[in-house]
Amino acid sequence: MVREDVFNELPEDCISSILSLTSPMDTISFSLVSSFLRLVAASDFVWETLLPSDYNKIIDKSVIPLNYSSKKELFICLCNSILIDGGNKSFAIEKSSGKKSYIFSAEELSLLYGEEPDHWTWKSVPESRFSKVAELKVICKLKVKAKLRKSMLSANTNYGIYFIMKISDRAFGLSSVPVETSVEIGNRKDVHTATLDHRNGEKDMPEEKQRYQRVPYKREDGWMEIELGELFNGGDEDEDEEFTVRLKEVKGFHVKGGLVIEGIEVRPKH
Repeated sequence: MVREDVFNELPEDCISSILSLTSPMDTISFSLVSSFLRLVAASDFVWETLLPSDYNKIIDKSVIPLNYSSKKELFICLCNSILIDGGNKSFAIEKSSGKKSYIFSAEELSLLYGEEPDHWTWKSVPESRFSKVAELKVICKLKVKAKLRKSMLSANTNYGIYFIMKISDRAFGLSSVPVETSVEIGNRKDVHTATLDHRNGEKDMPEEKQRYQRVPYKREDGWMEIELGELFNGGDEDEDEEFTVRLKEVKGFHVKGGLVIEGIEVRPKH
């Protein structure tokens, strides 16, 4: 428990330095102890250290200009997520830690025959945060790929990588053969299998088991997601190593359709 008298005896800059070494949640807890600590904990000095080091570059990419009068207000804005890079990516920071997360829209991904109207339809749907999603019309080989860079992510953080999707009412062939998912960086490759269409069995399986067995489970935003793999970013934030994320089903050559892709999310995993 924080003793108010101990902290009230310390210089303000000393308290600020202490708070800058804690987490956002710790800082908020300290601010509840006294009016003096609340004032110190709200300072720009403290919240600047809790923001990502490249926050200026990120907010410059925002589709909509951000309105804030303090670094704490900026932190709160980024917790709610913003669209960047022409609206093709969504960026947010985790409220409890300040760690970065991204959602890459379907337009940022490489889809096999993605530009062929006989295979894919690009359309707007009201439930998506992005202007377009990709809906699979019909295909035999399903391949989805994204190339990302570790420098975008927070250092010393374990990340989960998730495929955001829906299954349309007209879907077919998606449950015939499991898909292979992988995260590849350098000579390391994390490979798993997953099931895209699990509608017949989802009512009988608890959510935690759905996550473990890599079948789609419902997100808070109404979409479904499957974990593709994970990645530990242990280096500095300026490390620019590339990693590749893949989802593919090429072994069965089953005709399939009705998969709706919103994008791929990379977020801290706990």
